[in-house]
Amino acid sequence: MLNVGAALATIPVVAITREAWAAQNAALRGALKYQDKPGKDGQKCSTCTHWVPGKTLTAKGSCKIIPDDDEISPEGWCVGWVAAPKK
Repeated sequence: MLNVGAALATIPVVAITREAWAAQNAALRGALKYQDKPGKDGQKCSTCTHWVPGKTLTAKGSCKIIPDDDEISPEGWCVGWVAAPKK
């Protein structure tokens, strides 16, 4: 029973941590001028070197610049965009 109590005691800490990450990610998105649509000349997250793909080609993924944010659109763009090397 003690283990259950210890587990329950950590739940608020996890929630606070998630909120803190969400706030940090929102600030980073703002600083990077992230948008859910492509930038100039068709630049988009899925063609950026910082892009980490989701489970499918159209699924949201993540970005190496914005840690722990897995809600990045493959069609999105930010000022941190750098062309991925050609494969």
